[in-house]
Amino acid sequence: MLKLLGAALVILAATLAGWQRARQFALRPRQIRELILALQRLTTEVSYGVSPLPDAFAKTGEPLREPLRTLFKQASHWMHPSFGLTARESLHKAIEASWSRSSMQQAEKEAMRQLAYSLGTSDREDQIKHIALTIQQLSHEEAQAQADQVRYERMSRSLGLLIGALIVILIY
Repeated sequence: MLKLLGAALVILAATLAGWQRARQFALRPRQIRELILALQRLTTEVSYGVSPLPDAFAKTGEPLREPLRTLFKQASHWMHPSFGLTARESLHKAIEASWSRSSMQQAEKEAMRQLAYSLGTSDREDQIKHIALTIQQLSHEEAQAQADQVRYERMSRSLGLLIGALIVILIY
C-alpha cells in the first residue's frame, strides 16, 4: 500500500512539473504580445503625450498584468531624480529585478536591454524609431514563441507523465 502511494506521488509530481513547463510555453507568446502593446503605448506617450520618460513608463505600466507591470513601474521608480540613475540604468535594473518572474526568454530580454541603451539619450523621434525596432524584434520572437507553443506544449504535458511512470518503473 505504501509503495502504491509513493508511486502515485511520484507520477503526480512529474505530471505537475510537465504541466508547469507547458504553462510556460503557453504564457510566453501572451507576455510578448502584452510587452509589444505596452511598447506601442509607450510610443504614444512619448510622441503625443509629451510625457517625461518616468511618467510615460508609469502610465504605460498601470494597465499591465504582472510581471510587466512591475517592470515598467520599477523602471519609472528608478528614474526618479532622487536616485540619480539614467533611463538606461533604470530600465536595466528593472529588467534584472523582474525578468525572472516572466515566461519570456533571453532573446526578449536582450531586445529590451538594447532598447534601454537608446532611451533618454536621444531626441523623441530617435527614441520612437528605437521602440519601433524593438517592437519588430519582439514580433519576430512572438511568432517563434507561438511555434514553440504548438510544438512543445502538449509534448511537455505528456513527457511529465511518462517520466513519472519511468521513475516508478525504475524504482520498483
